[in-house]
Amino acid sequence: MATEVTLLLNQLGKDGKEGDREALDRLLPLVYNELRRLAGSFLNREYAASIQTTELVHEAYFRLTEQRSVDWQNRGQFFAIAAQAMRRILIDAARARKSQKRGAEKVPLDDAPTISVEVDQHLLDLDRALDELAKLDPDQGKIVELRYFGGLTIEETAEVMGSSPATIKREWAMARAWLYDRVNPS
Repeated sequence: MATEVTLLLNQLGKDGKEGDREALDRLLPLVYNELRRLAGSFLNREYAASIQTTELVHEAYFRLTEQRSVDWQNRGQFFAIAAQAMRRILIDAARARKSQKRGAEKVPLDDAPTISVEVDQHLLDLDRALDELAKLDPDQGKIVELRYFGGLTIEETAEVMGSSPATIKREWAMARAWLYDRVNPS
């Protein structure tokens, strides 16, 4: 299946509009379950405020298929970009909810929506810290995206990054420690 996904990704953008449509039609069933698993891992962590798994998958897939400047390499790259798209969707949703709350009327507590302000703030804090990490060390920033947001294994991350699993483990540990200190200041 991984080879078939890579072949379809390579067809995108090469055969013109009709080839793109056929490749996309064949690609979705192959990646859909993995995208749902990826979205589910995002939403099961702490981000399940107001977006459903299916909605996140469809929005991410739409954004991915609209990419015309990407030279699709392989399955790992596809899911890395999918993780990045999902992260952006969740961050945009959290920002939108936060801005809505600033301008919203006061609502009695019993009528308040179940959206957690703390979850939104945690996600925004993590996003800011990850952006800061990516500026300091782009490789560590990408490793965090691939592992945390993309759900890739150490080996899959090493393949995407063109590095050894031992290097990825070491960089992952350092990045996690750095992010923990940023998000949970003493």
